[in-house]
Amino acid sequence: MNRTQKQSRFAIACLKAVAGFVVVILAFLIGYIFITGLPNISWHFLTSPAKAFNAGGGIGIQLFNSFYLLVLAMLISLPIALGAAIYLNVYAKDNWFTSMIKTSIEILSSLPSVVVGLFGFLLFVVQFNYGFSIISGALTLTIFNLPLLTRNIEDSLSNVPDDQRQGGLGLGLSKYETIIHIVVPASLPGIISGIILCSGRVFGEAAALIYTAGQSAPALNFADWNPFNIDSPLSPLRPAETLAVHIWKINSEGIMPDLTQVSSGSAAVLVLAILIFNLSARFIGRKVFERMTSVK
Repeated sequence: MNRTQKQSRFAIACLKAVAGFVVVILAFLIGYIFITGLPNISWHFLTSPAKAFNAGGGIGIQLFNSFYLLVLAMLISLPIALGAAIYLNVYAKDNWFTSMIKTSIEILSSLPSVVVGLFGFLLFVVQFNYGFSIISGALTLTIFNLPLLTRNIEDSLSNVPDDQRQGGLGLGLSKYETIIHIVVPASLPGIISGIILCSGRVFGEAAALIYTAGQSAPALNFADWNPFNIDSPLSPLRPAETLAVHIWKINSEGIMPDLTQVSSGSAAVLVLAILIFNLSARFIGRKVFERMTSVK
């Protein structure tokens, strides 16, 4: 064995050791959260409202708010991200302006969420006078999620071979028809995976929502689904404390009698939901790819 081979094996061993160390840390953290939190989870805990000064409260409203904000944010950001990704991948010319847009997207995708939250507070809460509300939080999450989602979709579109694009044009399809009927369907597995991964990122967000969606969860009338009524679960103008914000808030205040149990159970639910998002992204993306390509 020569010197180069020894160096290569040593480098590979170091990389494996670092990777194993990271996996051990993640496994310890996730295991600790589940061991301490799962025993506190019950149907009553998942469906009952929180109690600030009494023990026995749950996370029902906070859990609903988290999913509702996620749905609204994705409904707003997905069409914009898809259109932007198609423009950058297909129609944009390779010049300084396109390069500047892509660089801006990279910079925005790495912004701290607290900075995005403060921007959303100044723009939506103060300037647009939406107040601490679901619509303010959803619009802020759109700004937070849009750069990463656009980049994921653009990468998926870029992975489609040019032969498929040229084949569509050769059959007489216009560029628009080629995108709609060939490029987007072929990149659908990657797009779906990116959407689900971005959904998990949004679901666990807290800093951006503290300044926009608020830190309170008023009682909701689940018999009233009229979005124009302020006590309706679907009202976009009511404040909405999410699960991640709830964990931060109760630990900051420290006044809840069963703080440890509620905090541990909430953290376990949050981590479990994010794990489901990530695992389902791989599973659904693989199934869509197998269905579209007949490859197993």
